[in-house]
Amino acid sequence: MRNALGLMLASVMTAVVITAVWFWTSSPRADAAPPQTVAARKAEPLPAPAAAKLAPKDDVEVTAALSKPAPAPAPAAQPARSTCANPDALGVSRIVVIDTTGGPGFGFLQYKQFDFLTDKEVVLTFDDGPWPTTPAVLKALADECTKGLFFPVGKHTTYHPEILKQVYAAGHTVGSHTWSHAHLDSKKMTEPQMKEEIEKGFSAVKMAIGAAPAPFFRFPGLGHTQAALGYLASRNISMFSVDVDSNDFKSSGPDQVINNVMTKLDKQGKGVILMHDLQKHTAIALPTLLRRLKAGGYKVVQMKAKEQLETVPEYDAMLVKDQKVPAVASRPISSVVQTVSQ
Repeated sequence: MRNALGLMLASVMTAVVITAVWFWTSSPRADAAPPQTVAARKAEPLPAPAAAKLAPKDDVEVTAALSKPAPAPAPAAQPARSTCANPDALGVSRIVVIDTTGGPGFGFLQYKQFDFLTDKEVVLTFDDGPWPTTPAVLKALADECTKGLFFPVGKHTTYHPEILKQVYAAGHTVGSHTWSHAHLDSKKMTEPQMKEEIEKGFSAVKMAIGAAPAPFFRFPGLGHTQAALGYLASRNISMFSVDVDSNDFKSSGPDQVINNVMTKLDKQGKGVILMHDLQKHTAIALPTLLRRLKAGGYKVVQMKAKEQLETVPEYDAMLVKDQKVPAVASRPISSVVQTVSQ
């Protein structure tokens, strides 16, 4: 009996102990610190989008796109080259750039300092234009994909500015041949008149083509004086003479022009060829002459200037005044020109 009672008491005590342990471990402890909470900071406004700041375009540099890999650097731009439709064209064998400092001269008839042409090389030059015959000369040159050097007369330029624009637009080099084709070696020519002839000629070219001309000059009749040579040198204008004279201004016809050039050229082997684009015989002869040059193994050299000529404002203004060219049309073109039949 006692043993049964003892076992019962032991069981009760064990249950009490287990209950107390469970209660102690599962209930929150009084001495335990409560968990700490931190209040969230008030949200700050987002910065304005970059696009809202209207920065100058030049100040922005794009280094890469997010959606695409950065593109490879673009190759340097190359000068545009005109294509030639004629596979057997005379063409241009090389282009030379002339530093005109001090006024160097070319053409062995008068100036022998610079012998830059090699055997079978020629420079095609044309004086006295622009004239209604000049477009035919331009076509002949274009058909053979070759280039020339033009020395227009200032007055002729004011008569036919649109033709000289065609010369320039076709890529030919444009210099000057005085204002009125006056012979600067005349005893009656004063120094101020000489300067005016030179400068107004260049100003007329600039007015026609809308760009600075090449500092290339040829004396009418090839007549020069020391004063004129010195003035051109002071302006860094290069002077041109001749090696082969076509004598087209006194030829009986196109065949004689061709014969004059080829006979002299075959004898000399190279040189600066003098022709006149206002001569009808030259315009007619040129297509055949260029083919003869090609057949003879001759090659064309184009001459360009390192720097273009800055005309003198005084003579620019003088030309505008003399020509009485209005700066702006006083009437709309529709009130001046009307189509009545088409």
